[in-house]
Amino acid sequence: MKNESGNPLLCDVESGLCELPSTHDNTQGQSIAAGPKPIRVIYFTDPICSSCWGIEPPLRKLKLAYGHLLEFDYRMGGLLPDWSYNSSGINKPSDVAHHWDEVSVHYDMPIDGDVWLEDPLSSSYPPSIAFKAAQWQHRDKAILFLRALREMVFLQKKNINKWEYIAQAAAQAGLDSSQLKTDYAGYARTLFAGDLELARQLGVRGFPTMFFVDSVGRQEKVYGSRTFADYVSAIRKLQPLAQPYPYQNDWQHLFAQYPSLTTREFTELSGIPRSDWDKHLNTLHEAGILHKLTTKNGVLWQLKGSGDACTH
Repeated sequence: MKNESGNPLLCDVESGLCELPSTHDNTQGQSIAAGPKPIRVIYFTDPICSSCWGIEPPLRKLKLAYGHLLEFDYRMGGLLPDWSYNSSGINKPSDVAHHWDEVSVHYDMPIDGDVWLEDPLSSSYPPSIAFKAAQWQHRDKAILFLRALREMVFLQKKNINKWEYIAQAAAQAGLDSSQLKTDYAGYARTLFAGDLELARQLGVRGFPTMFFVDSVGRQEKVYGSRTFADYVSAIRKLQPLAQPYPYQNDWQHLFAQYPSLTTREFTELSGIPRSDWDKHLNTLHEAGILHKLTTKNGVLWQLKGSGDACTH
């Protein structure tokens, strides 16, 4: 499944990268400022990046185990400007549908590619700009907003270019939807342009790409879909004595942190063996504790009546 087409939506599962066409790495000589915590993580992503959805399990674990050391700075990369650039036989949205179904199996994360058949997106720019508006309003709620958008497009087959879904995601994240719409039409576009320019300056060639930066400007770049151990390795190159926070991994605490979890996420965060998780989560569902959203390629579990208190 190596991506040789140059189409960014056909992510390469070997490298774990949704790659932009005609780009190259020119990070030589670039410097990035640190943040208020020991390590700043500049994360270039996109709302419809399937590889970025694929790294949610290790990323969520990283935030629980090393969040005390990490300051995350989410940046939008502009994965799909429009469909006018196609030159490799990928000339319409429906060509992506089967690929997304394959990616879902590879990452063991539920993705329903039928959105590209039923209500396809013309660009990833509208939800990206909406994220910058959300981020301008409230940094932590913006992460909830992005998660809501991704659940809509990957699991619920919703075209997140449409304002009705953007507004729903904003409400779900506890954002002011009216203010979001004002900022979306205004300053968020400038912020998004700034993210694209920073990505260009740093030679970001695909998503996910993360820069781990310490207080003296040393940096480690991790790109593509990687494991939890890979991210920890980047941290320890900058902070050799870094130790994880011993977070509680029972279901009550995990769903308190993340009110919605895929089966793969729950498995990674809890450490419960794969052979046991289905029975465990279904028991909670049958007890009326969890809502179960079943898609053709997997399940999303949501804590009933949880609200949206998560800040990760």
